Amino acid sequence: MLVTGQPAALRDIGELFENTSPDREVAAMAQRIARRLALRRRPPERRGGRGAGRLASVPYRYRSDDIDLDRTIEVLTERPVPEETDVVVRERMHARRDVVLVVDVSGSMKGEKVRVAAATVAALSEEVAARGDRLALVAFWSDAALLKPLDAHVPAGRLLDQLLRIPARGLTNVGFALAVAHAELARSPARHRTAVLLSDAVHNAGPDPRAVARRFPRLHVLLETDGEHDALLAADLARLGRGRLAPVATHRHVAPALNRLLGQVS
Repeated sequence: MLVTGQPAALRDIGELFENTSPDREVAAMAQRIARRLALRRRPPERRGGRGAGRLASVPYRYRSDDIDLDRTIEVLTERPVPEETDVVVRERMHARRDVVLVVDVSGSMKGEKVRVAAATVAALSEEVAARGDRLALVAFWSDAALLKPLDAHVPAGRLLDQLLRIPARGLTNVGFALAVAHAELARSPARHRTAVLLSDAVHNAGPDPRAVARRFPRLHVLLETDGEHDALLAADLARLGRGRLAPVATHRHVAPALNRLLGQVS
């Protein structure tokens, strides 16, 4: 790993996209992957009272049939003419999760690299939307750009288009990208705050990123292995960030990897 004193900057989106446009064929291919993967990952309808999560007593909302008898009796003693919603039931309450996706766009965004990026944006956007969570997106090279803050609504297709419009860059500053992601997560009031780094982890600009990884409540690493990559650094970042490492050689590995990394949180 190359450690340098090169400074980095958080770049404005408008500055990056000026007079640039993605290759039409590459963009069309990436959008096809995104649409196909999003459709494939659409989850079945959830039912109250099932699955993981904190068990809480709540008014009946036509879902759970697990009645909290003691709380229901308390309510009914104050209601001469009770209604259905006066019944209190026990349901599993999903704790909101905020996720920051950090995507390496150094070098050229083409071939399997753009396929993996498309699959990751599509799969994670679908997963987050299905759970009612929030997603932020950071793209990075020697600098970084916050393409989508947690509190902004941007469709997955538009996010992918923005990624593809960033001009090719050579160096990779993993540490600065993680610092930008950490700052975005620090604004979050969510109970579960997670970052997912998609990169080959070939860090060659800026200080050692391990120090930043230690500051995350949870940092998972999707390691791109189609070409040069640094598995040792990727493993260190996941370990120090109290997360997990998942190698992805092709875009077909992305959805199963994200399921392993994020599927346990409720």
